[in-house]
Amino acid sequence: MSSGWLNDYAGDVSAKEAYELLSQQPKAQLVDVRTRAEWSFVGVPDLSALGKEPVLAEWQRYPSMEVATDFVSQLERELERRGVGQDQPVLFLCRSGARSLAAAQAMLAAGWKGARNIAAGFEGPMDASRHRGIVEGWKASGLPWIQS
Repeated sequence: MSSGWLNDYAGDVSAKEAYELLSQQPKAQLVDVRTRAEWSFVGVPDLSALGKEPVLAEWQRYPSMEVATDFVSQLERELERRGVGQDQPVLFLCRSGARSLAAAQAMLAAGWKGARNIAAGFEGPMDASRHRGIVEGWKASGLPWIQS
């Protein structure tokens, strides 16, 4: 992470960098943009040790996978409710980093200068055996998560 990363989008952060930022900055917020099905069956980041909860906001609605047209406005309301301003770190997470990048870019376009994508997402890319959650990402980094 560069020291001026809040001023303009400088790229992605790793899961470990994201967790470090969430632990160091009280207003930093994690937004999980996966689907309800993924949250239920795959798990979600556990931020309870930091006294935080992730925002769960679908970027695409399951099962149609159409982009949620109200994503930005809904998320802005939730972030405002949590006391998070446009200059504070808002870290976006999906399965592997693609949807979360689109969500981060949408929020950046709406004026959220602290929007960042967690590059490898929750499960990361597939390994040689076509399994996720082993190579990189939130789970493979050994960061806390829970499953319902």
